Amino acid sequence: MKSHRVYSTDQGRICPSCDQAKDNCRCKAAVTTDKGDGIIRIRRETKGRKGAGVTIIDGLVLEASELKKLVKKIKQSCSSGGAIKDSSVEIQGEHREGIKALLEKAGYTVKLSGG
Repeated sequence: MKSHRVYSTDQGRICPSCDQAKDNCRCKAAVTTDKGDGIIRIRRETKGRKGAGVTIIDGLVLEASELKKLVKKIKQSCSSGGAIKDSSVEIQGEHREGIKALLEKAGYTVKLSGG
């Protein structure tokens, strides 16, 4: 029975095909990006914002230029401001239902998370 190592404390992530560190991978089969689970999650957050509600969109895995275009379209449809921070998008105000409808129309799988 062959062992399928995926991590080593000495080398870090291990390629399952060639059993080498991902940085030294010979087969380059391990060149994959983190795409998550393919579901976009939309939540409302007020913590740390003095009570002002913000709609947070997580799970958008797009190129930077495509992400900027999509965020611009979302902000225009909500008539609101927003920003791209780290790997999530923040839209000012409570717009979960409208954003969900817009993203589903564009062909994404969307879930509302949180309360």
